[in-house]
Amino acid sequence: MQKGKINIITLGCSKNVVDSEKLIKQLQSGGYSVFHDNDNFTGDTVIINTCGFINDAREESIDTILRYVREKESGSIKNLYVMGCLSERYAEALREEIPEVDRYFGVHDIKDILEKTGVEFRRDLSVSRHLSGPGHYAYLKISEGCDRRCSFCAIPAIRGKYVSGTFADIIAEADQLGEMGVKELILVAQDLSYYGSDLYKRKMLTELLEELLKLKRFEWIRLHYLYPDGLPEQLTELIRDNGIICRYIDLPIQHISDKMLRLMHRSHTRAETEAMLNRIREEIPGAAVRTTLIAGHPGETDEDYKELLDFVKEFRFERLGVFPYSHEEGTYSSGNYEDDVPDDVKSSRVAGLMEVQQSVSAALNEKLRDQILKVIIDRREDNFYIGRTEFDSPEVDQEVLISTDYDLLTGNFYAVKIIDSTEFDLFGIPV
Repeated sequence: MQKGKINIITLGCSKNVVDSEKLIKQLQSGGYSVFHDNDNFTGDTVIINTCGFINDAREESIDTILRYVREKESGSIKNLYVMGCLSERYAEALREEIPEVDRYFGVHDIKDILEKTGVEFRRDLSVSRHLSGPGHYAYLKISEGCDRRCSFCAIPAIRGKYVSGTFADIIAEADQLGEMGVKELILVAQDLSYYGSDLYKRKMLTELLEELLKLKRFEWIRLHYLYPDGLPEQLTELIRDNGIICRYIDLPIQHISDKMLRLMHRSHTRAETEAMLNRIREEIPGAAVRTTLIAGHPGETDEDYKELLDFVKEFRFERLGVFPYSHEEGTYSSGNYEDDVPDDVKSSRVAGLMEVQQSVSAALNEKLRDQILKVIIDRREDNFYIGRTEFDSPEVDQEVLISTDYDLLTGNFYAVKIIDSTEFDLFGIPV
C-alpha cells in the first residue's frame, strides 16, 4: 500500500550518502515513494541528512533546514525531520533555535526514523541500498567512527569510536552493488587502514580487499582514506600487482612540521611521513598520491608554513587539497589552544599552497600528453563528456573532457588519448 511521498536531502560527505541510500531502501520497503535531493518536491515529508563537520558545512545545513521550514509553513510539505551529524552535535540548540522541525535524529538513529514514519526496520535489508548517484560508481562504508584523537577533528565526538563492519556484511553489500551494475566501488571510512582492529584484533584491510576481488564484480576499486602510519606492505603489494585496485593513494598528512604534527596529535613525524610517501612511490610505480593539508592550525608560525610549502614543492603530490583551520567545538584544539592565526593569514596560506599545487599539477598533466589512459565516463555536460582516470575520484579530483562529437555512453570505460591539458583538467579523444 502506498503510504505517501518522502524527499531525502543529503548534505556532506560520501558516508552520509551511504546512510541516505540505506534509509531510502528501508522506507521504500515500507510503502513510501522516496525521492532524493528533489528541489521541486511537494509531498508529505522531507528528511534532511546534515553535515556538521566544519563551519561552512554547518551553515549549509542550517540554510537548508530553514528553506524547508518555509516550505512547511507554506503547506508544500507536512513533516520536516533532520538527521545526521549536525543534529547529533547540536540537537538541543537546534530544538531551541528551529522548533519548527518536527524531530531531530542523530547519526545512528535510522530505526527511530523508521518508527516515526511507521516503517518496521528490516534486518534482511540492512546491507541493501537505493543508489542516489549515477549508478556506475558507489561508495561502500566499511566502518563507523574513529579511535584517533587528532586535535582538530570532531568526528570521534560526532560518530563515536571506530566500529568495523563485518566481512560478511561488507561482502554481501558489495555483491549487491555489483549486481546493480556498479563498476567502480569506492571504499570509505574515516581511517581505512584501521579496519578490523576492533573486530578481529588486527588490521584486515588487505584481506578484505582480497575477498572483494574474488567477487569479480568491479573494474575499479578505490580507497578513501588511508592513515599515514603503518601502511601494511601487503597492501601496497596488492595495489601494485592487481589492476582492479586503483593506483590512487589517498593519504591525508595534514602537515609536515614536527612541531605542528605534535600539536595536531598526529601519530607520525616528518621523517616517518616522508619514508611512507617515498615507499609508496617506490613500491607502486605511477601511483597518484593524494593528500589534504590544514593551514593556520593554532601555533602555526611563518616558519612552519614555509616548511610545509617547501615540502609541497619538493614532493610534488599528484592531487592535493588544502583547508583553512576551523576552531571546532568539542575538539582538543578548541578546548586547549587559542585560535591564534588570523583568518586572512589562513586564507593567504591556503592560496599559497594551492598556487604551488596549480603549477605542479600543470606540469604533471602536460607529461600525460599523447598517453592513452583508461577513462570512465561520468556524465555529459554541454559539449563534453566528463570522465575520470583511475587517478581521480568523483567530485574531488580533476576530470577528462571529451567532445560530444564522439558517440560515448555514460558509465562505460574507454581508451582515451590525452591531447591537451590545463592545471586541473585533461582533454582527450577515444582511440
